[in-house]
Amino acid sequence: MLQPSFDDLGTFLPDVTFVVVDLETTGGGADSSITEIGAVKVRAGEVLGEFQTLVRPDGPIPAAIQVLTGITDQMVAGAPRLDGALPSFAEFAAGATLVAHNAGFDVGFLKRGYAQLGIEWPRPAVVDTVALARTALLRDEVRNCKLATLARHFGAGTTPNHRALSDARATVDVLHGLLERVGNLGVHTLEDLLEFSLRVSPERRAKRTWAADLPESPGVYWFVREEDGAPREVLYVGKSNNLRRRTRSYFSAAEKRSRIHEMVRVATGLEHVACATDLEAEVRELRMIARLAPRYNRRSKRQEGLKWLKLTDEAFPRLSVVGTVRSDAAHFGPFTSRQSADAVAMALHEAFQLRQCTTRLSARTPSASCALAEMGRCVAPCLLGGGAAGYADIVGAVRASWRGDVRPVLDAVGARLRRLVGQLRYEEAGELSHRLEEYVRASVRLHRLKALAACPEIVAGLPVAGGWDIHVVRYGRLAGAAHATSREARGAAEEATRLGETVLPTGTGLPPCTVEEAERVAAWLELPGVRLIEIDGEWALPTNAGLTASQLAARLLGSTMPLAG
Repeated sequence: MLQPSFDDLGTFLPDVTFVVVDLETTGGGADSSITEIGAVKVRAGEVLGEFQTLVRPDGPIPAAIQVLTGITDQMVAGAPRLDGALPSFAEFAAGATLVAHNAGFDVGFLKRGYAQLGIEWPRPAVVDTVALARTALLRDEVRNCKLATLARHFGAGTTPNHRALSDARATVDVLHGLLERVGNLGVHTLEDLLEFSLRVSPERRAKRTWAADLPESPGVYWFVREEDGAPREVLYVGKSNNLRRRTRSYFSAAEKRSRIHEMVRVATGLEHVACATDLEAEVRELRMIARLAPRYNRRSKRQEGLKWLKLTDEAFPRLSVVGTVRSDAAHFGPFTSRQSADAVAMALHEAFQLRQCTTRLSARTPSASCALAEMGRCVAPCLLGGGAAGYADIVGAVRASWRGDVRPVLDAVGARLRRLVGQLRYEEAGELSHRLEEYVRASVRLHRLKALAACPEIVAGLPVAGGWDIHVVRYGRLAGAAHATSREARGAAEEATRLGETVLPTGTGLPPCTVEEAERVAAWLELPGVRLIEIDGEWALPTNAGLTASQLAARLLGSTMPLAG
């Protein structure tokens, strides 16, 4: 049996101050007003105080509500407005846990009232006696969970009568009856109570002891399942900048994902490794997920299934979408989907008269041309005329556009884009601009990756609270990490460099790691405040490898015209 420590238990219920509140209103809609506030403050079964006030609403009270509550327009005529009543309640309830029967209704009105008056909502813990009763009581004990029914069931000293203070007093007795019931089910703290209300099982709550000894530092954690006769399985891998706080949330009501509920239920243990920095934790998580493929982790589109554009190796090359890169010169990307790759291919076909047919053409024997040649959208190298003679220059221009200058493609396609806008064909213009945006994004992504891969080693540091985060990056792959005080930073950097992983270049001009890892590393290196300690190679992007959104719009349409779509 898992036994939590005193530090893990939370706030014991006898130490919790509850403010049990009930509101009467002119209706249930968002435009309805509060007409009465009643509240009782209790702790350890003792009443500490009561609060009650009528509230003059913004309009007349509907006749049906007057009959139901007994609160009439005459009764509230001299009552304070909301701005006079609610601040007093806010002071009465400050620092307490709120309790209400069907709490969503009452708390919703309170939140709107606080916002209307400019009072900051304190985000108190909220206990709903309806939810608690539905979880704690058996179906054959009570026919429903209405306040009057529960008050009779628990022998409340006050009969609810749709007046705020009377209903709040009855709810106090219901709360105490429910607390006695759930105490026999192992609910002894406020945290237990909140989780029990949301039907967090005792078995799941008990597993929070797994997180008790984890450090409050960056790291990677993973849930495992071990059973006799079955191989050990890693179910789920995650990372956090605070291992203990993050892993504790899996055993509480804070966790909402159904698949994670199932994962925690079948898990038999939780393991972790502490990391020196947040980036190290991110990278370790990515590598573990890629290596282990845990069944409860969602797959990352940025690690798997990437697509590239390639110029085929034949007499008259054409664009092809592929999933792997074998050489640097004839590939462009990566793209996270086939759709993005196809969109950029269409943009390149707009800019260059590359052939789009899939026929393998001969450099010696002519073949029939297709409709695109007749439309002037292909130079028809298949005919072995002038188009064939100039085709190498077209392929060279495509390669050049991949080497770091997006302007030729933008200028070539921009002319057609401006014509479409001028003809008010905005839908087509929007699609065309989308293709160009994908092209520019791919260019930036490619050259960020290539810039990292071109550097055999980068050692950099970032000042953070408590010292420095230091990373050693080799050919774009994270090879070492350290955290040190300002005084120890230089020595820590030297030590991380000495102990860092040996990394070899790939020969493709791309980093020897996943694209997602390299992009996480690049994003960290580009953070404001990062300082280069040592660098071997040139970490730089081509000047015209990409444009900002505003620069792109200006280039395509002119600074006075909006980008279509």
